[in-house]
Amino acid sequence: MKLHQMAGSIALISSLLLLTACKDEPLAEAARPALVVQPGAGIASASVYSGEARALEEPQLSFRIGGKIAKRFVDVGTPVKAGQALAQLDSSDVNLQAQSSQAALASAQSDLALAKSELERYKALVDKQVVSRSLYETRLSAYQAAAARVKQARAAANVSANQETYAVLRAPKNGVIAQRLAEAGQVVGAGQTVFVLATDGEREISISVSEQFVSQFQPGRKMQVELWAAPGKIFPATLREISPSADPLARTFAAKVSFRAEGVKAEVGQSARVYVQDENDSKMSLPLSAIYQLNGKPAVWVLQKLSPPKDKAMSDEEKKDFDVQAKREQQVHLVPVQIGPYGENSVPVLSGVSETDWVVIAGVHLLREGQTVRAVDNNNREVAAAFNAIAANKNTAN
Repeated sequence: MKLHQMAGSIALISSLLLLTACKDEPLAEAARPALVVQPGAGIASASVYSGEARALEEPQLSFRIGGKIAKRFVDVGTPVKAGQALAQLDSSDVNLQAQSSQAALASAQSDLALAKSELERYKALVDKQVVSRSLYETRLSAYQAAAARVKQARAAANVSANQETYAVLRAPKNGVIAQRLAEAGQVVGAGQTVFVLATDGEREISISVSEQFVSQFQPGRKMQVELWAAPGKIFPATLREISPSADPLARTFAAKVSFRAEGVKAEVGQSARVYVQDENDSKMSLPLSAIYQLNGKPAVWVLQKLSPPKDKAMSDEEKKDFDVQAKREQQVHLVPVQIGPYGENSVPVLSGVSETDWVVIAGVHLLREGQTVRAVDNNNREVAAAFNAIAANKNTAN
């Protein structure tokens, strides 16, 4: 019994000492995670259109002569280089035609040689007045006709030679085969599409616009593109063109949006979203969950760089530890904002924050002024590096 009493006394004394120590040195509060976004994109209140990535140039490739396809060298999805052979026609007839043209050229050249020799002989006779002038002019005319036939035969031979090269279909530029519309053994006509080539270079997004909104889509309008393969990365875009007539079945207008995916390779056929901001809306918007009521007026929690305590001098070791902490953690500060009409999921921000600010969008009623947080974005990635870079730029500007 005494042992139990002694153990209880020791535990009581330890608890009192622990409480005394806590009063002297309060435990540091761990930084809580905070979900943040930047209001600059203005995507939350924008209209969204689904589309797919297409090459800016997609030429339809065809043979310049008709014939039967003997060989096909590529398939859909095959990367090709400029000048690479894609398909070949049966060239039997083309070769025979080329031989016929060469034979006709040789015959015309022989006739020309004979006409030339006769012309020279008659010229000598007319000078001696052995033959009449009219006979000489007849031979001269025959020579000129033979020369013209040689020129005609040579042009026909050149055409036949070109047609031999036309029997091989080659890629005009670097790219990838997007469609194959003919197969080996098929007879195709001149100009009939065999392949569709998606050329390398700039990409665009193809979308469909309904009749009720087509009047708002004018070439040159600014938009934003997000590739499904790179979620969270927004690229500036421009409406390049829109069809003047609607699709007869879908009753929608085809539109093409050009953009440059810096640092991201946009493959042909990839899915994408096109964000179209209403021209009357604010350029900035935030989710409804970001709005906090401060004395009945809207406000938001904005990240600020972690500041050292003012009422305590820190040693060199403590300063080093604080610098490490400041690279990963931030403080929140409540900022009044002016907002527009509430939307279904978002609200436009008219003033109070800038496009580069990071704003907390979850658990805003659980925060307090100056609280330390560790910010992450919608993809659960820390935003400390980007935040510190922006903060450094602001300090440099100031």
